Amino acid sequence: MRITHEADYAIRLAYCLAIHGSRVGTKQLAEETGVTQRFALKILQRLVQSEIVTSQQGKKGGYQLNRDPHEISVGLLVELIDGPVEINHCLSDCFDCTHIGGDKTGCEFHLAFQSVNEAIRKQLYALTLDQFLPKQNAEKKETT
Repeated sequence: MRITHEADYAIRLAYCLAIHGSRVGTKQLAEETGVTQRFALKILQRLVQSEIVTSQQGKKGGYQLNRDPHEISVGLLVELIDGPVEINHCLSDCFDCTHIGGDKTGCEFHLAFQSVNEAIRKQLYALTLDQFLPKQNAEKKETT
């Protein structure tokens, strides 16, 4: 399993918005994250559709987190962009097991992959944006 560039960029963009704590324009986001403006717009549109980010058009427009950074996990962002974390194709609902005649529940490989997959998802969802914020920024948020 590998997190796509798009999911990585979604994490970068959300983190950048968390650091600012206010509305940020696309150009500034692109410059600060190293994501092209065009690609940033595509990802931001998905973040807006999922209500993680809000947008405002116009001269003073831009993007802003719609949730507190402690409510936004890396797992949420990865699965929003890449779909469900699945380390093996046998974990997909669309996959019919050819190894053991279609019954995944009796397959030792499936059970092992499922256990590892759940651990990975748990770790990704335990990582929230606030854990990465600089201490001074996190302390400022707590006092307001």
